[in-house]
Amino acid sequence: MSTNNSKKTLVEEIRDLMRREHYSINTERTYCDWVRQFVKFHRLQTRESLYVESEKKVEEFLTYLATERNVAASTQNQSFNALVFLYKRVLKSPLENIKAARSRKGAGIPVVLTREEVKQVLSLLNGVPELVVKLLYGCGLRITESVRLRVQNIDYGYRQVTIRDGKGLKERVTPFPANMESLLHHHLERVKAIHKHDLEQGYGTVFLPHALARKYPNAEREWNWQYVFPGRGLSKDPRSGIIRRHHLDQSAINRAIKQAVRKTEITKKVSAHTFRHSFATHLLQRGTDIRTIQSLLGHKDLETTMIYTHVLKQGGEGVVSPLDDL
Repeated sequence: MSTNNSKKTLVEEIRDLMRREHYSINTERTYCDWVRQFVKFHRLQTRESLYVESEKKVEEFLTYLATERNVAASTQNQSFNALVFLYKRVLKSPLENIKAARSRKGAGIPVVLTREEVKQVLSLLNGVPELVVKLLYGCGLRITESVRLRVQNIDYGYRQVTIRDGKGLKERVTPFPANMESLLHHHLERVKAIHKHDLEQGYGTVFLPHALARKYPNAEREWNWQYVFPGRGLSKDPRSGIIRRHHLDQSAINRAIKQAVRKTEITKKVSAHTFRHSFATHLLQRGTDIRTIQSLLGHKDLETTMIYTHVLKQGGEGVVSPLDDL
């Protein structure tokens, strides 16, 4: 759908604005996809049609997501946020009172591994997947945070990892496992050799967030800014078109986890995020304060962190089955 005032499409306008305001590329892609789905759902052909009964259109789309597609509440909220951004920031016509059917499909109790199960999975991993999963469990990182780690984010002296530009553009510090230091040092020696070779070939730059590339013109080639887990080959940056080495694709880690779990007798549905859940739960079991865990995970609301207290209840609501008394 093209605009009347320019040759740019609506999606291109959204993309340009999000890039000026330094949204992550994942958020950019997600918002643009939701706007495409919204336009397709209503079969809109012109920009003007977006303004006609806009609240009603949004309500119908959100209700469709909840009742027909049965999406999770978080997914419906994500769609709503994308449409709010569209109308408020791009169309300059903020949405008023939206009354759509809300999704009842909640997040539920997270899947958590026991310590023994974590050991089983880790014993079947090696190389980069082993290192990444150890960071997921040892530091409570999200998979995106792990693959985006830069060399300077790891402080061996204070044994901590600094997460920058995490979810919600928040920064936080989390503990670094002492027993990973040697493994990571050996890994980074290989990464440094790759970086040196890239520089010799005329490449070796890395994506820098926000305006850092302009503020520090040589930083993109410096070792401390490089990714801890770089991709296997060079690729074109989807935004700038520059050829450089991006970070590791998280799908490679997800595949390795899936293959490892398949070799065990674990019947739980395990994903990369399961190790973050296990990190929080095992800290609670050790007596760590819930607010400390909230800070380590980077949760905005304590209520989000409180979900792990439910996992610790043995049996349903902490009740012992009467069969065990026979």
